[in-house]
Amino acid sequence: MSKKLPLVGIPCDVIQNGLHSFQGIGEKYINAVAHGAGAMPIGLPAFGGSVDLIDLSTLYGMDEIVERIDGLFLTGSPSNVHPDNYNGPAPKPGIMEDRQRDSLTLQLIRACVEQSVPILAVCRGFQELNVALGGSLHAEVHNVPGFQDHREDKQLDRQGQYAPRHNVNFPDHGLFAQLTGDSKYQVNSLHGQGIDRLADGLKVEATADDGLIEAVSKIDHSNWVVGVQWHPEWLYQSNPLSVALFRAFGQQMRKID
Repeated sequence: MSKKLPLVGIPCDVIQNGLHSFQGIGEKYINAVAHGAGAMPIGLPAFGGSVDLIDLSTLYGMDEIVERIDGLFLTGSPSNVHPDNYNGPAPKPGIMEDRQRDSLTLQLIRACVEQSVPILAVCRGFQELNVALGGSLHAEVHNVPGFQDHREDKQLDRQGQYAPRHNVNFPDHGLFAQLTGDSKYQVNSLHGQGIDRLADGLKVEATADDGLIEAVSKIDHSNWVVGVQWHPEWLYQSNPLSVALFRAFGQQMRKID
């Protein structure tokens, strides 16, 4: 944990291109880790259940993977966490899934928590964090009475989809109140799933005006684990909250107060 350049493991998405499966990470996430947190991003292949990829878990246990990284960054993705992982109802036809990623991230999160490896989780990663620690999800927040539609407008260009969409509210003396000095902040919103039952051990750090949980943490003497439902990697270099969040992640990996 004292390396000059921390190594951050980033689980890959499985991407189908024609007849072949590829594994990849969005460049915006790579840039945010490299420049926002000052760390070296390392792609972690999602191995479980692949037709083409040898199951790396037979070669390396989770503990061995965790020992080689200084932090874990869980990205967003077009795919949903499969409801089998939290005893939810079967997914509707047409919902994009990535069970290979699920098979890696849910184990990896628990191993990182056990070994005190800092975690920053975004969007799908935020949902994975809650599921890995025992929570559950709404598969479609927009169909749950009382909640707004938190999905992006796909008719907009990329900049429009990632523009600020709604407020999130920070509890007094919470992490984000400390990072920003504010009680609320405008964030983007590009998700269909959301937290239903909060996992034991996670603290609510932000909620939307409709009450949906938007940020959580597990911060104590042995852990620095933070998850957000929005996308802080977007404008990581200029948005004050994003700058502060990735800087804090980098500091934790270097054990800087």
